[in-house]
Amino acid sequence: MIIGLTGTNGAGKTEVADYLRSRGFEYHSLSDEIRAEIRKRGQEITREVLISVGNELRSRHGPGVLAERVLRRLDRNHNYVVDSIRNPSEVEVLRSRGDFRLLCVDADVGLRFSRTRERGRERAAQTLEQFVAEETRELDSRDPANQQLIATRRLADITVQNNGSIEDLRMQLDRLLPEIMSNFSRPDWDEYFMNIAKVVASRSNCIKRKVAAIIVKDKRVISTGYNGTPRGARNCNEGGCPRCNSMAPSGTALEDCLCCHGEENAITQAAYHGTSLKGATLYTTFAPCLLCTKMIINSGIMEVVYNKEYPLNDRALALLAECHIQLRQIRV
Repeated sequence: MIIGLTGTNGAGKTEVADYLRSRGFEYHSLSDEIRAEIRKRGQEITREVLISVGNELRSRHGPGVLAERVLRRLDRNHNYVVDSIRNPSEVEVLRSRGDFRLLCVDADVGLRFSRTRERGRERAAQTLEQFVAEETRELDSRDPANQQLIATRRLADITVQNNGSIEDLRMQLDRLLPEIMSNFSRPDWDEYFMNIAKVVASRSNCIKRKVAAIIVKDKRVISTGYNGTPRGARNCNEGGCPRCNSMAPSGTALEDCLCCHGEENAITQAAYHGTSLKGATLYTTFAPCLLCTKMIINSGIMEVVYNKEYPLNDRALALLAECHIQLRQIRV
């Protein structure tokens, strides 16, 4: 889960971030991406420089660049809080994960000014008038690469008013966090198993194409296989298959190919370990060829789910239909 924080200066985003960190969330800040760039340039970090360099980075690399940099470092299996979101494109980038929620923190302007004076960060405004003037420049802009806090706040899933004490804020968060954490999506079974097949494909030693299949029964993986040369033979990527290593045109010299297909290996692995495939489902990253189709039918597999089309497999798909093997394509 990713909880993003947006809001006006001094509203209390840092307090919310600290609360979430105390609950096991890992902290990231889009502003820290800007600070790293400023340090690289040898400049002094001030509020004006932060805004200027942030706008420059968005203009040069796209309005979502800061979020893109952070998102690349986030693991799907951990919880994160991402602070300092100030542009709608940053929200769009983070929402692409599917488990992102944007929380807006706000407070009365006079209270926010007092808080910024107390924390004394990066040459904070000395008067309320200066504070309001600086903030006005951040709130809205016609340039899509600039900070656009008003437009960003409109995208918030939840807004927290922080006009009270820290204890009041934490009590609000105590009520909100269970609701936020329960509202996320999980992959369905097809997506789950096909993604496992894709990971299995990464073990392939074939230099032409990486393919894998897994066999599932009662929502449990009972066999896996990826394409490559037979057990004990030299790996394809080590020169073991003459056809692949000559980079033969697709569909040619198949009689010289020593690589076993992913479906073939998944089925033979089950046989090697004495596992029945009767009534099972096979997930494969490519639709099966004719040879693998015949093995699928005779092994007792009752359903085939594939991700991508395999060239020249019309006859294979027709044979599966004739033998009443359920066939589905999903794209993940």
